[in-house]
Amino acid sequence: MSQEYPSTLLERAVNEFTKLPGIGRKTATRLVLHLLRKQEEEVESFSDSIIKLKREALYCRECHSISDTEICPICANPMRDHSLICVVENIQDVMAVENTMQFKGVYHVLGGVISPMDGVSPGDLHIDSLIKRVETGEVKEIILALSSTMEGDTTNFYIYRKLMQYDVKLSVIARGISVGDELEYADEITLGRSIVNRTPFTGKSI
Repeated sequence: MSQEYPSTLLERAVNEFTKLPGIGRKTATRLVLHLLRKQEEEVESFSDSIIKLKREALYCRECHSISDTEICPICANPMRDHSLICVVENIQDVMAVENTMQFKGVYHVLGGVISPMDGVSPGDLHIDSLIKRVETGEVKEIILALSSTMEGDTTNFYIYRKLMQYDVKLSVIARGISVGDELEYADEITLGRSIVNRTPFTGKSI
């Protein structure tokens, strides 16, 4: 038994919570003790929802966003502009852009950005499926809405090189987002304006 915790069960639960991003031991301990005070039915509902999410959640075969069906509601919506694709790093970014209510196109979730230091190469991302979407000839514009980081700019440039042979407009969100900022943490007004005031991408922004 650890000297820090009065129970090995408590310590084990805390250790599991610390595996989550941004959760330190103090926060993990507070969360575990909070759950411990809840009724057993509430804790079971909490754990069942996580297990059900892991087992049953699907990823849209078009844009790779999380979905309850093979095609997500955004991609299935005929009112969305399917000729306009917003390329984002992750699902949180889809949610962030949607919250601005400024974008009426569809999305493409890369699943990350190119980062050799972290062992992430272009082959680890959903770039090939983006190219296939462009190859259909239905896409008129690609908005590269990746974070203003070195990795984001590197990914922008890689996608630009892959798509420059096609008749499709490439643009990037306006730099209302500070350099180094993650897209999901931008406020909705700033992010919305960055989408609306997007600028052409020429491959020289990196």
